[in-house]
Amino acid sequence: MKNLLWFLFGIAGGFVLAHLMDKDPRGHEILADVDARITEFTDRMGDAYREQEARFSGLVGDVRDAAADAANSARAAASGVVENVSDAVEDAADKLAD
Repeated sequence: MKNLLWFLFGIAGGFVLAHLMDKDPRGHEILADVDARITEFTDRMGDAYREQEARFSGLVGDVRDAAADAANSARAAASGVVENVSDAVEDAADKLAD
């Protein structure tokens, strides 16, 4: 509990100090520079995130297409096997009937 109180006291002190710095023209300039750097950093991080997201979505699309192609090939192969077995059963039934 004591640590939480010190933490809250530190945050409140930081806000008071920033408010006092903002009143002074030099302090205002420093805070504006810090704000500009933070904004630049967050913009770069956002751009990098969107770039990675686009790259991953492209990879996911490629994998999805490959999986669909594999499923279609397997379906066609299974259909061919079923037709061959069906033909073989019909031929065997015809031979037995003769």
